[in-house]
Amino acid sequence: MDPLLKIEDLHKRFGAEEILKGVSFDVHRGQTIVVMGPSGTGKSTMLRCLNRLVEPDRGRISLDGVEVTDSHTDINAVRASIGYVFQDFHLFTHLTALDNVRIGLLKVKRLDRDRATERARRMLERVGLAAKADAYPAELSGGQQQRVAIARCLAMDPKVMFFDEPTSALDPELTGEVLQVMDELAREGMTMLVVSHELGFARRAAHEIIFMEHGRIVEQGPPDQLFSQPREQRTGEFLRRIAAEE
Repeated sequence: MDPLLKIEDLHKRFGAEEILKGVSFDVHRGQTIVVMGPSGTGKSTMLRCLNRLVEPDRGRISLDGVEVTDSHTDINAVRASIGYVFQDFHLFTHLTALDNVRIGLLKVKRLDRDRATERARRMLERVGLAAKADAYPAELSGGQQQRVAIARCLAMDPKVMFFDEPTSALDPELTGEVLQVMDELAREGMTMLVVSHELGFARRAAHEIIFMEHGRIVEQGPPDQLFSQPREQRTGEFLRRIAAEE
C-alpha cells in the first residue's frame, strides 16, 4: 500500500546553518509516528516544511498522491487537509471556543452557519469541552486551549494531523488531558505525525518512533525496539535521559 505521506531527501538551510540534511520517511494511513530528538535538531522545521509553512530547499513531499513541493500545487488545498496542532495553541483570543472551531468551517469549507455550528459543537464534545463552547481562551486552562485547537483541526476532517510538541507548555495534570485525546485519536485510526518527548504516549500509541539529531534521522523503528534494543548507542542514551527526567 502506498504511504499517505512520503518525505524524500528533505533539506533546509537557514543562512550558514543546515537544519535538515536529507530526511526521508513514510507515514501510512492510520499510523501514529512519534519524532524525538534534542532541541535544535530540526524536528519542528521538518513539520513546517511538510505543509510549506517553511519552504524546503530540496527534497520531495507527497500527500495522498499530491506532490506538495510542486510549485503548481494549490498549497492552500493541501493545508486544508492537514490538521496542525502547535505548542502554543494559536487560538484567536477574541473568539469563543465554539467560534475558534467553527471559523474554518465557515471560511474554508464554506458550510452554512447551522451546519458549521453543529459540527463545531460535536468536535468540542469529542474532546470533552462541550460545556466550554462559549468560553474565551483566557477563561480556559492550557490543556483546555490545546483541546480546542485539536477540535478545530478535527472539524476540518483532515487526512493527517501534525502535533508540534503539543504538551511542552503544560503542567503534568493538563498534559494528561491532551494525551488522553491523542490516545483516543490513535485508537480511532487518525494518521498522526507527532513531535513529542512523551515516552508513555510513544509506548502506547506509536507504530514507529523516529529519533533525529543534527538534522538527520539516526534511527527509526517500533517502540519496543527503540526502548529495549536500540541499534544506535546515541538513541539509547537520549531515551534513558528523557526517561530519567520524567
